Parts: sequence; structure tokens; C-alpha cells
Amino acid sequence: MTINRRHLLGASAGLVAAAGLNRLGLTPAFAQAAPAYKPEAGAKLRLLRWVPFVPAEEAAWLANTKKFSDATGVEVRIDKESWEDVRPKAAVAANVGSGPDMVMSWFDDPHQYPDKLVDVTELGTYLGGAHGGWYPGLEGYAKRDGKFIALPLCAIGNAIVYRDSHMKAAGFSEFPKDTAGFLELCKAMHAKGTPAGFPHGKAVGDGNNYAHWLLWSHGGKMVDESGKVVINSPETLASVKYAQELYKTFIPGTESWQDVNNNRAFLAGQISLTANGVSVYYAAKKDPAMAAIAEDMRSVNLPIGPVGQSVELHQASTVSIFKHTKYPEAAKAYLQFMYQADNMNAWIEGASAYCCQPLKEYAANPVWTSNPIHAAYAKASGSLRPNGYAGPLGTASAGVMADYVLVDMYATAVTGQMTPEDAIAQAEKRANRYYNV
Repeated sequence: MTINRRHLLGASAGLVAAAGLNRLGLTPAFAQAAPAYKPEAGAKLRLLRWVPFVPAEEAAWLANTKKFSDATGVEVRIDKESWEDVRPKAAVAANVGSGPDMVMSWFDDPHQYPDKLVDVTELGTYLGGAHGGWYPGLEGYAKRDGKFIALPLCAIGNAIVYRDSHMKAAGFSEFPKDTAGFLELCKAMHAKGTPAGFPHGKAVGDGNNYAHWLLWSHGGKMVDESGKVVINSPETLASVKYAQELYKTFIPGTESWQDVNNNRAFLAGQISLTANGVSVYYAAKKDPAMAAIAEDMRSVNLPIGPVGQSVELHQASTVSIFKHTKYPEAAKAYLQFMYQADNMNAWIEGASAYCCQPLKEYAANPVWTSNPIHAAYAKASGSLRPNGYAGPLGTASAGVMADYVLVDMYATAVTGQMTPEDAIAQAEKRANRYYNV
């Protein structure tokens, strides 16, 4: 059976309205009828997704999945892997041609195996037209050569979280807006025994977010518009030297941190400032023993550097269908169902500002104004800069990120394993292996 009768009726009503608008010389984006996908007989699906940091986000996803299964009879199995393990497991499934039917992946991972993915251009185009349009940054991760090889899923906002009382005890009445002031704050907090901590380890989310902010805030970039590697620049050198000074204010051991470590250190009171998703706030809020931390916690966007504008990466996720699936129609029907307004809004609300919407219509979800702590995360989908900046996304940009070229550049320099100049030269050499093939 098809599961989009309501969507089809809604689209038909939209077409009637569109006829009236067309008489006025207007062409609405929603004038496309909803595609109809009929699950194959006996269809069963497997989705590989990342382990949730907000339990209610997963609960909302599972509830929507159950609604789909109840409506269609299609069983959907959800497999969870750690953030770091999703990427290699998805790549193996793509290249071997077996395993999960769908995957929630990171950043431009779909560009590592585009020929292994089902073309979902019809669905992606319809959803964009029906729900206010995709955010361009997220859409770029999902498209190749003008076609959707995946659907944008969300941006997981990254923002500074800090203890307000500890900042004030360090002599600051408000959070610094620029990188120079931020360094002074971190020095003062370190002197007070309430240090900062940012991951220099191979953390898919927080490590990449931090490294890209360091680079971009100082005007550096991995490649230029043509895809030429330009990481070896005065701007990059300035960012590495800045990172060295910040690192001196950190709690020891951040060079081995993955995505869970800064959360744990913050909630344990070992650090008083880091960058994270809003999940760390809700982890504190739900634990009575951490009530004081939750009450004292504030969020703010990352400081602006010499480049003069806010430039942040934000964790981006897409959802793809593998070509090896036996049930492509069922998989497309499932995704179409999950992006329906009631289902997507329920998921965004369940995520409590952790997952920022991929479609502009859902920016009206009341979750974004329900708590002041959410404000720093509310614009993540609209403000994110893709990791392949300033060049095109593709196999090279995906490979450089998957290989942690930028993260390693900062880690080797701040820990003294290499001079800043040598660390940059090594990053340039590694990046060229991907871009000059």
C-alpha cells in the first residue's frame, strides 16, 4: 500500500491553490504533487544510525518508525553505532554491497561512495518544495552534480557552554565576543582552577567543529574555490599559534578526547567551559545531583576571530539509501513518512534543540523559543559552513575529513610533536593526496 494519501490530498489542494496564484503571475514552490512509493511485498528495512546523546530524540524517531510500520506492515530495524563507527561501517556496507538498507551518516560521507546510493532527487525536490526549502549548507552535503544522493537530516548545533559563576569569578561580567578576549577568559579561568577543555582527539563532532572554527576564524581554509590546497598560509599559521596558547589553559589530556569526553569532564566539574551540543545541558538537568551545574550553565556562539564574522562548522547528518537494498520503494516511502510535518516536528521537539531542522518550515517549531539555552543552537542549519570550504564538496573533501587531516594538524602542534610550520606542511601534503589524484 502507499502511505502518503494525506500528502497526496494536500498536494492536490496545493495544485488548486497554485492555479489561482498562477493567474496572478506567481509560481509557488509547493505546486508539485507528492511522489507515491509502494513498498515491495514482504519488505523489511534496516537503518544504521548514530548513538543518540538525547534519549528523547531516539524515542521520537522510534515512535515515528512504529507509526510507519503500523501503517504499511514494513518492519524497520534500527541499528546503532558510536559516532566514530558509523562512518567505517557505512563505507564497508557500501563497498561490499550488503548490510543496512539506509544510513544516517556524517558531513559529506555520501560523496565517498555516490555510485553506491539510490538517487532520491524526486523525493528531495518534493520535500524542499513542500516544506519551505532546504537550508543550502545541509543541501550541499546531500547533492552531487545537481542530484540528491541523500536527504539532509539535521545540523547538530555546536556552541560554547560555560559556568556563569566561574566566568564571573574569573573577572568577566559577560562572555567575550572575539577570540582575543576569549583567550584572556580561558587564561583567567585556568588561573582560578576552573579551566576550559576542547577536544584535540579524533572526535567526529566536537574535534572537527573546534578545528574548523580555529582555522576559519583566522581566515584560513583547506582549499580555495577551485579545490587547490591552500592550507599552508599565514592565516593558518596564526590559527595554530592561537591554538597553542589556548591549549595551555586546558585540562590535561584533551589530545585523546573523543565526542563523549568533554561532556563527561564538564558534568564532573573538571572543566567549566567547552563547546558542545545542547545535550550536555539536558544531561545535567535530568540528574538531581547536577542541578547546580544546570542552573549555572549558559550557552553562546563561538567567538569571532580576525576574519570578522561568525564561521562555524556544526555537525551535519544526512540519510541515504544503499543501492544494494532489495526494497528501494519501501525505503523511499519510509523517508517520505519521516519528513512529514507532524513526524518531523515531533522528532525535532523530542531532540530538545539538539537536532536543528533541515527544512525551513520547521524553524517555527516552538522548541527553539522554549528555553533561553536553545538560542545559540537555533540557527545552526542556516549558519553552518561546509567542511570542504571554499571548494566543492566531493570525494576529496570527504576523504580529508575522514582522515582527520585538520584535527591532526592542530593536535601535533599544540602537543609539541611538531612545530606549527611542520604541522601545517604535513597537513598540506596529506590533503594533496586527496585533491591531487
